[in-house]
Amino acid sequence: MTGITHLLYLHGFRSSPKSFKARYMADWLQRNRPDVHWWCPQLPPSPREAMELVFAELARWPTERMGVMGSSLGGFYATVVAERTGCRAVLLNPAINPARDLAGYIGDLTSFHDPDDHFYFKPEYVTQLRLLTPREVTHPDRYLPVIAKGDEVLDWREMSARYDSSPMRLIDGGDHALTAFDEELPHILRFLGLIG
Repeated sequence: MTGITHLLYLHGFRSSPKSFKARYMADWLQRNRPDVHWWCPQLPPSPREAMELVFAELARWPTERMGVMGSSLGGFYATVVAERTGCRAVLLNPAINPARDLAGYIGDLTSFHDPDDHFYFKPEYVTQLRLLTPREVTHPDRYLPVIAKGDEVLDWREMSARYDSSPMRLIDGGDHALTAFDEELPHILRFLGLIG
């Protein structure tokens, strides 16, 4: 498998590029593969605007040599990206039905990494998520879901059922944040063709 030259990382709901997994991945690339173009944008709360931001940048990327990683809601977005571009996608405890799961979060919220960063999650964002949801996962071999059975936020059974034909890393225990991310990194890097 040819290695990627461009890697997009999409953070989760109320998260940011300061997340542990995003920083860990960025640090690894800087030390070991500085030739790989890395982009981890701060996503706006509007799903439509988030995807407009992402696809405006990806229009300049070589889709046949790019990959995407996403955590939680970012895993949902990564599936949207992979379905539209045909790239490889690593999904870290991906949200399967965020329109359903986030309907109860409408209102004023704060970012996990900056309590002073407030944003308003609007009712129309739930509709935007519903409209973005891919009907099916095509070419399941392009996806590497990394799913923790101990996820306290999302149901691991729902996640694994959605990607049941994909090569999968199913972790006994663990948590939503994937605090054992470093242990999964070699599998992720091999899937993306970044190590042999």
